[in-house]
Amino acid sequence: MPVSPDYRPDPRFITLGPEFSDPVTAADFPQAILRHRNQRAAETVGLGALTEAEWTRHFGRFAPLPDNQPGPLAMRYHGHQFRGYNPDLGDGRGFLFAQLREAGTGRLLDLATKGSGQTPWSRRGDGRLTLKGGMREVLAAAMLEALGVPTSRAFSLIETGEQLQRNDEPSPTRSAVLVRLSHSHIRFGTFQRQAYFERGDNVGKLVDHCIDAYFPKLTEAPDRAVALMETVVARAAGLVARWMAAGFVHGVLNTDNMVVTGESFDYGPWRFLPRNDPNFTAAYFDETGLYSFGRQPEAVFWNLQQLAGCLTLAAEPEALTAALNGFAPAYRQALSQAMLARLGLRGQGDEADIALVNAAFRALAGGGERLRWEPFFFDWFCGREDRALAGPRADLYAGEAFVDFRALLASAEADRPERLEHPYFAGAEPEEMLVDEVEALWTAIAERDDWAPFQAKLDRIEAARVGWGLR
Repeated sequence: MPVSPDYRPDPRFITLGPEFSDPVTAADFPQAILRHRNQRAAETVGLGALTEAEWTRHFGRFAPLPDNQPGPLAMRYHGHQFRGYNPDLGDGRGFLFAQLREAGTGRLLDLATKGSGQTPWSRRGDGRLTLKGGMREVLAAAMLEALGVPTSRAFSLIETGEQLQRNDEPSPTRSAVLVRLSHSHIRFGTFQRQAYFERGDNVGKLVDHCIDAYFPKLTEAPDRAVALMETVVARAAGLVARWMAAGFVHGVLNTDNMVVTGESFDYGPWRFLPRNDPNFTAAYFDETGLYSFGRQPEAVFWNLQQLAGCLTLAAEPEALTAALNGFAPAYRQALSQAMLARLGLRGQGDEADIALVNAAFRALAGGGERLRWEPFFFDWFCGREDRALAGPRADLYAGEAFVDFRALLASAEADRPERLEHPYFAGAEPEEMLVDEVEALWTAIAERDDWAPFQAKLDRIEAARVGWGLR
C-alpha cells in the first residue's frame, strides 16, 4: 500500500498484555461495498492515498496495516448500564484494529470497528451492525464535529451483504461494518473491570498507560492517579458542556460509553433537540429519563464517581474526592465557553458571560414551539441583532422573551465576525439533524439504494463546519 510520510504507526494498547484484550478474527463478509470514506480524516493519519481496493482490504477485510497491530484486539471492560453493574461486557461486535499518530499534533489515535463480527464478549449477539445504524453514526459524528464537540470520526462505512434480524427496525435489514477514528477507546469500564477483580496492580498499570499514551504532561505528577482523575474530570466537563451547547442527546451514557480522553463516541439512539426541552430523551427504552438532555451533566458526574471508586486502588480517596469536586466549576466555565463559541462571541469575564448564557437559555425556552434549537444560534451568530431581526423569526425575537438576551448582547463583542461572509450564512436556515430528515435519508437508501441525498447532507454539514469555524 502507498505509505505517506504522515503514516506513523504506534501500537501501544497491545503492550498492556492479555488481561486487557483478546485476539480475535474479523468476520468473513460475503460483500464489501464502500459506502463512506472520510478522506479528510484519512489524510491526517497518512492513509489518504489508499486506492478503493486497498481501503476495502484494510477496512472491510481487515488486513493489518503496515508495522501496526498484527491482528484485531477485542478490548475487555465492564460497566454500569442504566446504573446497573454488568460484568459481562467487552467488545462484543468490535475491536481495536490499529493505532497511529495524527499529523501535526502527534496525538495517538485509534482505528476501531463496530459490526466486525463475534468476539468472546458477544454474549448471544451476532456481532453485526445494521447499515442504518452505520449511516446514523456517520451523520452524528459529522454533525458533532461541525458543532465543535470532541468526537470520534466515522472513518469508513462498508456494506457487507448480510441480512440481519433486529427488533428495533424493519427486518431483514442490511448489514455494514464501521471503522471509527478516535483519540482513545479506554473506557471508564476498562478500569471498572480491573477494580472488580481487585487488581490494584492493573489499575495502576492502566493509569501509567493512559498518562504515557495520552497525557504525557502528567508524567512527573507526584500522584499520577489523582492527576489522571483531575484531567478526566476536566475533559468530561468540557464534553458534556459541548453536548449541551449543541443540543445533543447521547442517549446511552453508561460507563462503558465514556472514554478517558473526553471524546463522544458510539452513537446509537442519539438525537438532536428539535427545541429547548430538558426532559427530551433519545432512547425509547429510557423510560425514566435517566439520560435526558437536562440530566446529562448529572449522568456524566455519576460516571466520574464510578471511575474515582476504581482509582481508590491506586490513590487516596480524599484526593480523588477533591478531584471530583472540580467538576461543577469546570462544567460551568466550559458551558459558558461553549455557548459563547456557538454564538460567535468573545468572553467578557465570568459574571458577564454567565449572565449572557443564562439569558440565552431563557430565550430558547421562551421561544416555545416556534423556535428550534439550531436556528437560534444561526440567527444570532456573532451577536448580529440586525441579521436576526431581518430573518424569518424576526417577530419572535422582537418579543418579550428576548428583551434580556438582546440587552446583554448589546455589550458583547463578536469573535471573528468575518465568518459571516461564508456562503453558509447566506441562507435563511441552518443545517439541522432532526430525526425526520435522518429517516428520509435512510428511506432513499433502503427503497432505492439512492445514496445521493446522504452524500449531499454530508456535503452541507461540511460547509457548515467550515462556516462555523468552531474550535
